[in-house]
Amino acid sequence: MPSSRSPGLGTNQESVRRHNLGTLLRHVHGAGDISRAELTTLMGLNRSTIAGLVAELESLGITERTLPAVSRTGAGRPSAGVGVADAGPYVIAVDLGIDRAVVAGVGLGGVVLGRAQAPIEVHGEAWQVGAAVAGLIRQVVADVDVAAPLVGMGVSVPGLVRSTDGLVRLAPNLEWSDVSFAGIVLAALGLDIPVSLANDANLGALAEHRRGAGVGIDDLIYVSGNVGVGAGIISGGVQLVGAAGYAGEIGHLRFDPGGRPCHCGNRGCWETEVGAHAIAEAIKCPPSEVAQLGEVLAAYERPTAELRATGAALGHGLASIVNAFNPQLIVLGGYFSSLYSLVHADVDAGLAERALPAPLESVTVSLPGLGADSVLLGAAEIAFEPLFVDPVAALGTALVDVRSRLAG
Repeated sequence: MPSSRSPGLGTNQESVRRHNLGTLLRHVHGAGDISRAELTTLMGLNRSTIAGLVAELESLGITERTLPAVSRTGAGRPSAGVGVADAGPYVIAVDLGIDRAVVAGVGLGGVVLGRAQAPIEVHGEAWQVGAAVAGLIRQVVADVDVAAPLVGMGVSVPGLVRSTDGLVRLAPNLEWSDVSFAGIVLAALGLDIPVSLANDANLGALAEHRRGAGVGIDDLIYVSGNVGVGAGIISGGVQLVGAAGYAGEIGHLRFDPGGRPCHCGNRGCWETEVGAHAIAEAIKCPPSEVAQLGEVLAAYERPTAELRATGAALGHGLASIVNAFNPQLIVLGGYFSSLYSLVHADVDAGLAERALPAPLESVTVSLPGLGADSVLLGAAEIAFEPLFVDPVAALGTALVDVRSRLAG
């Protein structure tokens, strides 16, 4: 007699269970430690279902039971807590700059387990940079619990990254074009793990939205100063990356039609006014120190007339962004953090001078809540994403005892 059970019922139930596992884990990752009662409310599931999901994550070695936590709502009895396991999954995060690379091992909850950094050759070939990054990864892995599974790697790139496959289409300040950097790093390591690449400003926006100054804010823009100028845009809680992943190149918006030539081939781009090279020229900073412009600006005790003019230009450019996207928050990252600390009054005045009154009313300009780690932690976030989509599948391809594999 034919079964009355639908052919795909078991498969669908399994998909729902794995989806719920990932959703619960995402909540734990965001909070670091959360009560079962809060999970019940957030996910709209009954207590027994939550208990079953928690038990499965514990059996997988991802989470562990913590002391009863008082609900953040202040209501009800204390509920058993769910936290990240000590030797739980981790990822490798890479923040690739113009003159240096920073690598960190990052656990769930955004906990940095170890980090290393080193200078990179400014005009070096991609394979040389990949070898340097691989060396830093070996250092970081040595600091992580040998039993912890490595589930992936996230890489920040100061350039255009194709969203479909992570190809670096153009990173002008690295002099790269159509570079498969993920493959280069994996070849240097001799490992096979999932690798995700994205633009640095997009990752800064993602991290600040989830963990930094933009927590609870669904409309924000992270403006990155990393020699060039870019933006990561969160609108309605969703990241805007464009059709192929190239959105946010605000440094090449027209600022002064009669301005200086830009390396992109146009003239008068905003980057020719507030880019690192333009600022360095204005303050007579040696070319050799352009990549460290943030540190150079941080050493100033008071602003110069040139820096105040640059601050006004920054505010004028921000006004165009405010008029176009109506954000609630603008986070200034990279060397813009140091610049804003010096000339915030000039930036704010420039913004108020050019922005439309209505969107100006709702926007605030802020420094990063994560400091210099915004982009690094954003790289970790995209590396963790497959774990949140399907924890069981992600752990099935994770690498354990990576230290021995790299040593071999």
